Amino acid sequence: MSNTSQNLPASITLVGAGKMGSAMLSGWLTMGLPGSAITILEPAPHDDLSATCQKHGIALNPPTNAWKAAEVLILAIKPQMLDAAAPSLAPLVSANTLIISILAGKRIADLAARLSGTSAIVRAMPNTPAAIGRGITGVAASTSVSPRQRAMTDALLGAVGAVEWLDSESLIDAVTAVSGSGPAYIFYLTEALAKAGEAAGLPADLAGRLARATVEGSGELMRLSPDLQPAKLRENVTSPGGTTAAALAVLMADDGLSPLMKDAVAAALRRAGELSG
Repeated sequence: MSNTSQNLPASITLVGAGKMGSAMLSGWLTMGLPGSAITILEPAPHDDLSATCQKHGIALNPPTNAWKAAEVLILAIKPQMLDAAAPSLAPLVSANTLIISILAGKRIADLAARLSGTSAIVRAMPNTPAAIGRGITGVAASTSVSPRQRAMTDALLGAVGAVEWLDSESLIDAVTAVSGSGPAYIFYLTEALAKAGEAAGLPADLAGRLARATVEGSGELMRLSPDLQPAKLRENVTSPGGTTAAALAVLMADDGLSPLMKDAVAAALRRAGELSG
């Protein structure tokens, strides 16, 4: 048995199986978590979820009189639903339960106040590439989380990508601003590059394909070059006095991309703080 398998919980209840919840479920099944260990509570299950549950023997929306505390309770509902849902979730929590929350803006203290049956709480911020197993998740834990529970967190969240443990929960908002929201920045960069190509005279569909393939390929090159910093990869593309250097002179100007990205992340950080609570 692998170390990952040893760190899987005996029972897990997933509350909310939308895009992120479903992505995690797929990752768990791929890594070998048996369906019999999983219970899902999802008021509006889509057809694919129902089929997956039937195929793998996963309990989907069992009657409330069959609910029992799980070793791990994953909260993947919309943050604004927490207050209404918390009282009904009490039977799912015991003193030995680990709560893992991916609810944006809901702090460990907020979760502890609403689900007081346990003090072992992990707050996580994944991102959408988790849907293809290429996500990254920033994680902060309450002081009550045991080494065993940390290992389970690593295994469960690691099923959809990399996991980064944070020294302080106060860093979660910054993680949200960089990697949580970050995929949207990359997608918008792709849009902007395509529009720039169109403005340079390319047909719109061709400009779109060129921009998309360039971003995809560059990301994969970076992934396959772990020993090279992004700055070095950039330098490898740039010939002195060439076309790339001319473009970078614009992007790297004092009012170029770097300060713009800094302002964008700062705006996301401020909004994350406003949404906390």
